[in-house]
Amino acid sequence: MAIEISAKTRKAQGTGASRRLRKADMVPGIVYGTGDATMIELDHNTLYFALKKEAFHASVLSLDLDGKKESVLLRDFQMHPFRQQVQHIDFQRVDAKKKIHMKVPLHFLNADVCPGVKTSGGIVTHVLNELEIVCLAADLPAAIEVDLATLDIAHSVHVSDIKLPKGVEVATHHHAADAVATVQVPRGHVEAAAEAAAAADASAASAVAAAPAAPAKK
Repeated sequence: MAIEISAKTRKAQGTGASRRLRKADMVPGIVYGTGDATMIELDHNTLYFALKKEAFHASVLSLDLDGKKESVLLRDFQMHPFRQQVQHIDFQRVDAKKKIHMKVPLHFLNADVCPGVKTSGGIVTHVLNELEIVCLAADLPAAIEVDLATLDIAHSVHVSDIKLPKGVEVATHHHAADAVATVQVPRGHVEAAAEAAAAADASAASAVAAAPAAPAKK
């Protein structure tokens, strides 16, 4: 089921009108794409809490505009510099027959049981937390899963390793060899190993210095 958000057509425009809307706990916005752009207004609190949901950012949304529903994508929003207030929001109409570009979140699975963590004590580092994809609106996934079950220490999962849902392609600016996640040796382990090696070297040097000198040949 699509996430639904309600809005009304905004008649008053301009900076002053937008300021009055915000004081009335409403958010000015716009819907663009196929057809004419439409200025809209939305309830602030409803929108604010919707924006906290991951799926709201990577799903085809059902926008109820003056009682008429249309499919849209969230394209942009602006927050106040220091208040918890949405200042403006942009939606784009969806054409079911045209492919869309969207950034979707990556969900990492089995990080705690992969060999690099469970056996070698490594730490998983996420190089990417989202992936830009290309697909039809009907094929848009809310998230893409990345299985780390076989990942070993000092190894990485790459873009080419991700199993994509049917009908979904990776956007061209991503490269197959780009790392998505890697298991690294913890910094403390590296420092401890370096200190141990330095101590061993110092001990060896001391032993050489303390060794009696060989008698001179006559």
